[in-house]
Amino acid sequence: MKKRLVALFAVMLSAIFVLSGCSGSSNQKTITAVGSSAAQPLVELAGEEFSKDNPNEYVNVQGGGTGTGLSQIQQGAVNIGNSDLYAEQKDNIDASKLVDHRIAAVGMVPIVNKDVKVDSLTIKQLRQIFSGQVTNWKQVGGQDLKITIINRADGSGTRSAFEDDVMGNAQFASSQEQDSSGMVRQIVYNTNGAISYLAMPYLNSTVKILKVNNVEPTIKNIENNTWTIWSYEHLYTKGEPTGMTKKFLEYIMTDKIQNQVVKKLQYVPIKNMQYQKDYKGNVTPVSKGAK
Repeated sequence: MKKRLVALFAVMLSAIFVLSGCSGSSNQKTITAVGSSAAQPLVELAGEEFSKDNPNEYVNVQGGGTGTGLSQIQQGAVNIGNSDLYAEQKDNIDASKLVDHRIAAVGMVPIVNKDVKVDSLTIKQLRQIFSGQVTNWKQVGGQDLKITIINRADGSGTRSAFEDDVMGNAQFASSQEQDSSGMVRQIVYNTNGAISYLAMPYLNSTVKILKVNNVEPTIKNIENNTWTIWSYEHLYTKGEPTGMTKKFLEYIMTDKIQNQVVKKLQYVPIKNMQYQKDYKGNVTPVSKGAK
């Protein structure tokens, strides 16, 4: 009899836990942000901080690239579409139906395998390398070593931003392409003579960072446009945001996120940018009232 009572109590206790768990999950609110891999670390960490300050509200962040983010938000399949580009720069996207929320700027940085004996390239040299005109490092002051290009896949906002600021009218040479920034970094690390590019939050000590025109890729140099290879991180909504989506977008713009999270991850707070760039690539000083 005692064993039966103990068993019955255990079943009742389990039922209570299940019911309380179901109650908690039913109260949880979730929004989904999809797109740019360059923006992903920032949106993920901002989402984590948001959930700490707002229990039962969760931000589901996924990658997939800028093209995916813009197409998904245009279809209304997600709450936020993350992009490294203006919607106007993407084919088959109706920018008039979307609302742009610029939350930060980010530098795009050329990287090479650590054995490459080159420290700085000009924009022209970068263009010649990625277009296939220069194929050996000795042609740009390095050792006699074949250049292996690792590119991001078509549809990547990081690729499009780098293309806009470096390639001009030149076309990328045929090369290996990767969807993942982490995989690009790993392949460059493992491949003699390899070159590619990453958004600054993905840089680490496994690869060599190149200067461009002897300028280092720093937050300060992006702010004053001395480092010219950069783009905005855009969070797009379909129409004006409401509810939890609006709450989260406002949260990202708070001093807590802009002054701590944004800087910690090597993005540039949007209010610190001294120059602005439009969707046609025109760069102009930021007026004081525009910050």
